[in-house]
Amino acid sequence: MDLGLFFQKPPWSKSLLQVPPAVRSSVYPIHHLLQANHQPTDVAQEVTEALVATGKHKLLLLTRTDTAELSSNNAFPNITWITTDYDGLDGLSETLQGVDTVLSFIVTHSDPGNTAQKNLINASVRAGVKRFAPSEWATSSFEHLPWYAGKAEIREYLAELNKDKKVLEYTFFQPGQFTDYLCYPYKSSKHIHPFQTQMDFHARRAIILEDSEDARITWTTAKDLANVVAKAVEHEGVWPVVGGIRGDEVTIGEIIALGGPFIVEKLKAEDIKAGIVKSSWLPVVDHPSLSPAAVEAMAKGFLSGMLLGISAGVLKVSNEWNRLLPDYEFTRAEEFLTEVWESKP
Repeated sequence: MDLGLFFQKPPWSKSLLQVPPAVRSSVYPIHHLLQANHQPTDVAQEVTEALVATGKHKLLLLTRTDTAELSSNNAFPNITWITTDYDGLDGLSETLQGVDTVLSFIVTHSDPGNTAQKNLINASVRAGVKRFAPSEWATSSFEHLPWYAGKAEIREYLAELNKDKKVLEYTFFQPGQFTDYLCYPYKSSKHIHPFQTQMDFHARRAIILEDSEDARITWTTAKDLANVVAKAVEHEGVWPVVGGIRGDEVTIGEIIALGGPFIVEKLKAEDIKAGIVKSSWLPVVDHPSLSPAAVEAMAKGFLSGMLLGISAGVLKVSNEWNRLLPDYEFTRAEEFLTEVWESKP
């Protein structure tokens, strides 16, 4: 495993020059995981560890956080941290020289106008990066999910970029919903932060739309997503634009039956569309990227969007990476949830 080197932001060129030539080859490419928030996202950390575990990659992680603190807490020797504000296109382009793959974990709602991610895309093109994965890590469609508007804009931006000819190969990694969220308040992975959803296994209760029991949801564990990404960066073929990752596909009714008996509250779609939420409780989506005030403010809107979205099929994803990695065995929802919950109260 290659030794990692740790550098401050300037000079950009020195940090690249000190990377051993072996890790810049096609066999051991440098893979960049880029985060625009103050601390690495939970998904980014899962993917980082999966890549490190292969022993094949030199990772350069860009962050807005002070790299001295991150480096001191870094347990992996083949990771280099660099601080950046993502504003300097020239600096980003120079940093990405010789890079094979860029994985972006920029939190889109914390990136007004998608400025940072667009700069990252443009710098990748300028530097001749082969592959780019935008900050997707979610689902197939964003209908009824306005908090994903930034992701939708980046999809359009990349499509426009390649409109006349392919200048950047990219894929949208889409795992659907993390099965790990159904383990709230318990953690089922090292880094994924579980939060309460409208299907609360801990309290044995659920909120659904009327007649939505047959709506299908793709459930993928965080571990499976991370493993697929690690395999994808070594994939020799062309990345598919739509990169569905289907761990399992289970209906709302089937999921509830796994955790039953549940108290199920059924809401009317017409009420939800009118802004009326007649449930006795609201899921607390306390994601690390959201402030407590934001969590409270968006509670009704989040529940409404999820209920309407699920009914419209937005959490059902395709299986492109399943087909490209036929030997990989995914974890089924029943198997995963049974293991987590059988010893829990």
